[in-house]
Amino acid sequence: MQQGSLKEIGKLFLKLGLIAFGGPAAHIAMMRDEVVRRRQWMNDDHFMDLVGATNLIPGPNSTELAIHLGKKKGGWKGLVLAGLCFILPAIFITLGLAWLYKNYGTLPEIQPFIYGIKPAIIAIILSAVYPLAKTSLKSNFLIGIGILALIASFFGINEIIVLFGSGLLAMTVQYLKNSQKHANSFIPIGLITASNSQLFFIFLKIGSILYGSGYVLFAFLDSELVQTGILSRQTLIDAIAVGQFTPGPVFSSVTFIGYQINGYTGALVATVGIFLPSFVFVAALNPLVKRMRNSALFSSFLDAVNVASVALIIVVCFIMGKESVTEWKTVLITLLSLITTFGFRKINSAWVVLGGALLGYLLSLV
Repeated sequence: MQQGSLKEIGKLFLKLGLIAFGGPAAHIAMMRDEVVRRRQWMNDDHFMDLVGATNLIPGPNSTELAIHLGKKKGGWKGLVLAGLCFILPAIFITLGLAWLYKNYGTLPEIQPFIYGIKPAIIAIILSAVYPLAKTSLKSNFLIGIGILALIASFFGINEIIVLFGSGLLAMTVQYLKNSQKHANSFIPIGLITASNSQLFFIFLKIGSILYGSGYVLFAFLDSELVQTGILSRQTLIDAIAVGQFTPGPVFSSVTFIGYQINGYTGALVATVGIFLPSFVFVAALNPLVKRMRNSALFSSFLDAVNVASVALIIVVCFIMGKESVTEWKTVLITLLSLITTFGFRKINSAWVVLGGALLGYLLSLV
């Protein structure tokens, strides 16, 4: 049984690692489609608890969610397997592009395909947000928190402030309502490691403290590598492009950067450094999620964080739409993708991504 579970975990997250375009919000939507709707590993409530948990720790959210899901299905072996299978396809694809870039000074022309993928991704996110919102909005109080989180996100309030603020507000109200004082305590998570590689420590530090999107990652990289003269800004910009058009976590861009700095060794230490904290944090946090849900006080915290997470995903979707749906061609791809995702629920989201890519290519010829 365990072996069968591990095989299923490996196949699923390897597939997602190959076709999960569009950033964390899209990855979360695809994972929900696979583990809640298609495979029924868990219900939406538990799925949203894990989404909320990933938002409370540093690192790439979708990678951490994959690690959580692997732990749920296959224990500690599943935790490691899901994380590796999700990130390795992106790492190897990025490594191949890094080799081309270093040897030929350019990247393949893939813009027509990305042109169609982005609108399709928006449809996938919207089709997942709707049931998640229905699950999360359990009361008028939580609806109010969701509205406040949505407004705060639109006005650019830091997502960590939105998440923790929502959770603490709900916890305070719950505490005042029932005056229960038996909240569980939490042990701070620490990461201790040793290495002589400056590159490893740079990426380990970033992976240990970084909250936010891939764009926040690139701000850190600019500060740590470009401004210190280790990397050129043009190479960083090209790394951003690689992160946008490869599947899987955008953090795999560091593989590209590490290769430019120090070849295969640089790619290896950069990749291990950036992703290692996620495995450690999730391993430490995962057992606490159930304990939090069983506590009335921390359960209210999780409920509010889940609602705020949905609000953040909606804002990301809105921003993506403004950037990607700009003319009739992208409007057409978005509408067709929405009809597919909402009208034909059994269709795998991978086909929507591939269909968007093909439409984008064909319409670019018009």
